[in-house]
Amino acid sequence: MTTKSNLARRGFLSGAAVLGAGAVLAGCTSNDPEDASGGQQQAAGAADNSQPGRNVTLGFSAPAADHGWMAAMTINARSQARQFSDVKLNATEGTNDVNQQIAQVESLINAKVDALVILPFDGKALTAVGRQAMDQGIPVINVDRIFDTPLAYRTWIGGDNYRMGVNAANFMAEELKRRNVSNPVIGEVAGIDALPLTQERSQGFRDSLRRHGFRVGPRVAADFTPESGERQTANLLQSASKLDALWNHDDDQGVGVIAAIENSGRDEFFMVGGAGSKNMMTLIKNDSGPLKATVLYSPSMASSAIALGRLLAQNKGIADLAEHEIPAEITTYSAVVTKRNVDQYMDVGFDS
Repeated sequence: MTTKSNLARRGFLSGAAVLGAGAVLAGCTSNDPEDASGGQQQAAGAADNSQPGRNVTLGFSAPAADHGWMAAMTINARSQARQFSDVKLNATEGTNDVNQQIAQVESLINAKVDALVILPFDGKALTAVGRQAMDQGIPVINVDRIFDTPLAYRTWIGGDNYRMGVNAANFMAEELKRRNVSNPVIGEVAGIDALPLTQERSQGFRDSLRRHGFRVGPRVAADFTPESGERQTANLLQSASKLDALWNHDDDQGVGVIAAIENSGRDEFFMVGGAGSKNMMTLIKNDSGPLKATVLYSPSMASSAIALGRLLAQNKGIADLAEHEIPAEITTYSAVVTKRNVDQYMDVGFDS
């Protein structure tokens, strides 16, 4: 997972259902003079977009499914494509070899697919092949890990790492105040510190806590795996004799984080997760352990990317927007999942 720091952080797309769905805004009646003059901008009628159009072939390329979140990206893309009778999906085998992924995308270009959905293993390394597709008139939907230039993609869709940190801190601060904890010790189990996504999550977390008069205390970085999560959390707990709250950046490594907490026998603090795995949502729903919330970074963006690819290939826009064209950039929203709303988000949960 990665991010784009200079994107407008606007969470107006919550999933693929909004793309090509029925219009929410009603148009003017034929008796309205504005209707005849075209003076009012209305959201486009949805019928033409949601109904089957010309048959199109979408190419799809992503890294290897060696992580719960990444596996869900490919699963969601394939599942979404099956929902459209006018879409054929040409998906390559997932790989973490940059050169192999470049070769796979080149094969999709040579096959003359109508649009390409690419989640690059390395956005910088795949930029040139993204430009190659665009130069040949194949629209590219760049998912999450962003290319170095907008010349390599028609539309980018991805998550909001900074707001993940902000929303995790906001929930945590409200819960601490509800518990009347005035000077809390707040821990953080980050991901890979060298990655911009981890830096942005941590920055958002710090910035938001500061607004509430709090600060981050003991902090460790893991590697987005259960093993690293357990090891680093054990280190954090050994160094912190007192803890009131803990934020873990990633629900896959959260499996190990929770194991370390259980092994420690500590129960004086609560925990907030990140990404939105189904496993963690179940723990939140059962409310039997330290986990009280998780902040979404949902792989449903892959479903939305397929829906966007279909619309681009068919020269259609998003039905509920007044603009004729698909937006150039779409940032999903980092909703906070709690016991109160967990049932609402179970459908976008993934297996960690």
